[in-house]
Amino acid sequence: MNIKRIEIPLVKYLMLFLNWGMVLAVTGLILVTTNNIRDSYIARDFLDRAEAVPWKPGAIFGICVVLMGILTLSFVLREIIQFKDSRAEAGSLALDFAVSIGIVCLLNFNYNGILLWVFANVIFHTKNSSGQFLFMLLAVLSFVGTDYGLVSINYPLYSIQDYISYYNAGQQSYILGIYNLLTSLNMVIFIIFCVLVIQEQRGTIQEVNELYGKLSVANEELQQANIQLQKYAVMKEKMGQTKERNRLAREIHDTLGHTLTGISAGIDACLATIDIAPDKTKSQLEVISGVTREGIQEIRRSVNRLRPDALERLSLEYAIQKMVEDTNALTNTQIFFDCQVQSLHFCEDEENAIYRVIQESVTNAIRHGQASRIDIQMKRRDGDILLTIQDNGKGCEKMNPGFGLEHIRERIALLNGTVVFDGTHGFLVDAIIPIRWGEEYD
Repeated sequence: MNIKRIEIPLVKYLMLFLNWGMVLAVTGLILVTTNNIRDSYIARDFLDRAEAVPWKPGAIFGICVVLMGILTLSFVLREIIQFKDSRAEAGSLALDFAVSIGIVCLLNFNYNGILLWVFANVIFHTKNSSGQFLFMLLAVLSFVGTDYGLVSINYPLYSIQDYISYYNAGQQSYILGIYNLLTSLNMVIFIIFCVLVIQEQRGTIQEVNELYGKLSVANEELQQANIQLQKYAVMKEKMGQTKERNRLAREIHDTLGHTLTGISAGIDACLATIDIAPDKTKSQLEVISGVTREGIQEIRRSVNRLRPDALERLSLEYAIQKMVEDTNALTNTQIFFDCQVQSLHFCEDEENAIYRVIQESVTNAIRHGQASRIDIQMKRRDGDILLTIQDNGKGCEKMNPGFGLEHIRERIALLNGTVVFDGTHGFLVDAIIPIRWGEEYD
């Protein structure tokens, strides 16, 4: 926090406190001295020396206390409540000026230092205004115009000096010393206030210059960031193209691998039965032909839209079931699909990933593991899908993930999931896939 912003209000409070003391001292001195003169029966002598006497010193004392209270209340409202309406603030300052002029007049211009406090408030609240110098000029003219020596030339005024002269020499020195000290102190504090305001304005200008410098630096950094962002956009576009190529490669690999594995197993079965059961071989060849055509269509569709044709026509559960039935018909491998999740319906990328993981796992189990049984289980746990694919093939103790397993891992990773492979007893694919659960089928 800026120290000057704390000091300026404190200076104004100090000036207010000092002016309370001066007004009470002047009016109190006149009241007490008047009572002493009356009680001492020397009023005639005092009147012969004095050019004028105040009207009802007691009333003057009370009225000045009330007017000082109004000034204090107006000041507190400005400093603490802080007027949001500029017109209300200007009215408050005008009220201060009028009340201070009233106090100076009641004191017969023996003390006009209260105007310095009012002008300090005016300067503080108009320091950013175009009319600041006009207010300062008005303050100087008002302060000079209310000087006792200047006004007393044309008008008979009572003098504080006449009341001080009532006391003996020692008391006069003491009273005059206090009076002059407080008057001078009020002037010094006002000067200090003006210096603080000027320094604050200079500090504000310096802060503006510093902020402008920081803004220039920030603008240069922003331009550099914009250049980097453009480079990043180009890089991201290239990464997107590479990612799409990899995705396309995975799609074609999965589709071709699964289709060719089925065809290979089906042809092996035909070779085993062609001599002993030609009719069965013919039926098997017809199945192979149908699967081959579907594989070709799916490869074409994968290139065009990268979504399995079965998923375009069927739900995920039925698409998986169709894949299982086709594979069972082509090969000697028995596949069992246990779905414990009701009404499978996920986002497109989730369905693609699950379908392709099962497809690749089945292909690997038949081609590499020579499995005769594959168990596929899918169940839900909280917001995740638990996908387990276990076969009874030969497995592999030393696992070197190839293209297919890497595809499975990449697909699961794209969905922020995890997958574990275990080749100790057959081959196990154990995946956990977070799902953005959408609306379900009725």
